[in-house]
Amino acid sequence: MKNYQIEVQRVKGMTNSNGLIRAQVDALVQPAPLRDEGTPTTVLNLTEATARVLLLLLKTQLAEFDARKAKSRR
Repeated sequence: MKNYQIEVQRVKGMTNSNGLIRAQVDALVQPAPLRDEGTPTTVLNLTEATARVLLLLLKTQLAEFDARKAKSRR
């Protein structure tokens, strides 16, 4: 498994279909060195503003999933 340092600079949008949420983002992705513990870890960095946008978009997408469920499955 490869390790990466991912810096999300901007969330452009989100869509969902067939149980999969697809996020369109501008991100800087760089290989990351293996940590001393030897455990492979990929790190995702977000500014507070970007994290808030991501949270709002995820809530919207999850609400759309819930709206499509039959009332008996809620």
